[in-house]
Amino acid sequence: MADPKGFMTTPREVAERRPVAERVKDWKEVYPGTPGRALLPIISQQAGRCMDCGIPFCHNGCPLGNLIPEWNDLVWREDWQPALERLHATNNFPEFTGRLCPAPCETACVVAINREAVTIKNVEVAIIDKAWDDSRVVPQQPAWHTNKTVAVVGSGPAGLAVAQQLTRAGHTVVVHERADAVGGLLRYGIPEFKMEKSVVDRRLKQMVLEGTQFKTGVTIGEDITGPELLERYEAVVLAIGSTVARDLPVPGRELGGIHQAMEFLPQANRAAVGQVVPDQITAQGKDVVIIGGGDTGADCLGTSTRQGARSITQLEIMPQPPETRPENQPWPTYPMTFRVSSAHEENGDRVYAVSTTRFTDDGSGNVSGLDLTEVRFEGGRFVPVPGTERHIPAQLVLLAMGFVGPEKTIGEQLGLEFDARGNITRDDDYATSVPGVFVCGDAGRGQSLIVWAIAEGRSCAKGVDEFLSGSSKLPRPIGPEVRQLLA
Repeated sequence: MADPKGFMTTPREVAERRPVAERVKDWKEVYPGTPGRALLPIISQQAGRCMDCGIPFCHNGCPLGNLIPEWNDLVWREDWQPALERLHATNNFPEFTGRLCPAPCETACVVAINREAVTIKNVEVAIIDKAWDDSRVVPQQPAWHTNKTVAVVGSGPAGLAVAQQLTRAGHTVVVHERADAVGGLLRYGIPEFKMEKSVVDRRLKQMVLEGTQFKTGVTIGEDITGPELLERYEAVVLAIGSTVARDLPVPGRELGGIHQAMEFLPQANRAAVGQVVPDQITAQGKDVVIIGGGDTGADCLGTSTRQGARSITQLEIMPQPPETRPENQPWPTYPMTFRVSSAHEENGDRVYAVSTTRFTDDGSGNVSGLDLTEVRFEGGRFVPVPGTERHIPAQLVLLAMGFVGPEKTIGEQLGLEFDARGNITRDDDYATSVPGVFVCGDAGRGQSLIVWAIAEGRSCAKGVDEFLSGSSKLPRPIGPEVRQLLA
């Protein structure tokens, strides 16, 4: 263990973000330098708060099975290279999770039973950012090549994880991405202020040097059909995500100025890095209403703030969560508590327990506002509270209500089976009903966390490797029993 008394003598401390007045004027990450650099002065002491708990429940909280107590101890001793090796042993992309994961490991931390949890996520990002700064992240080329070929469809975190694992196993891996650049939601969904795209690009450079090939601007199902892809490659992995957005079918939905979040955010991300975006959807000078209180809604909030919105209101149908862990969500489960992201620190009003009933027309076919009512949960559904109806102005409405499943084109072309939720069915080895076709990430699991996407990509890689080679030495962070337990 690290400091034997650290969890008692050292208070939890996190890195300070840049002042709000400064950071809303640019698109850079909200921490000075990088999160890891901002944390270095305090990180050894924070790692020392990790206690000798006997059974590290943080492992249960993390789908990747990160070796958290081990690298906490190494960071406390300032043994940075062994800490990096233990971190990379279970996580291909800790710089992504260290910035974007909501840290279920911390809510499962034993210290968190009656104190503030160890800053696990901060230690993670400090290890990897320092390693990049010190040029200690290097390509890991395979010792031999199997002459087996694999196509990976989708270059989000699941697709990148399965591709890197299979490349290191010696297979020839080609990642197909329909966008003009690799990264999936990491590039065009996550705003710059949460993760600058240089963080993605440096990892992609490592993967190219290891041997992974990337093809952009290729839509599987149109440019290449599913059956054609299966003819060209000995295995196909679908990591296409859950991209069919949940809609809001209320009167006035057809009006101009109402957009899905994933119409708005990719354009903003392109513009933030200097690309020209014709007819860009922008919040500048508008009253913006964001429907949905999750991370995507917060991303829309921070983006709208930087674009110069006149006002921003974020609506959520659920009631406001409590500040502390509810009694019906005991440790070490992940509790639904009131959380404040960097975007919420900057701007906007959050309104809970409300539902939109209609959008109003400004007379020219564009939205001018929306009517809403307070709701309460009764009999398994939300019902309106009489007398609580009101109207709020909006010239831009962003729907950030989550996703309902993967697009069906390639699955239908390949004759795959779908479950009741619309996800592609797979077995415990991530194999679909069609031999040689595998699925991982949100396309098979449903909309979930980035840490789940990477874990599924790593587990899927083992299944593909066994299919191609008969056996595999790749690790499997999620076995079928654990997957069912954590689902």
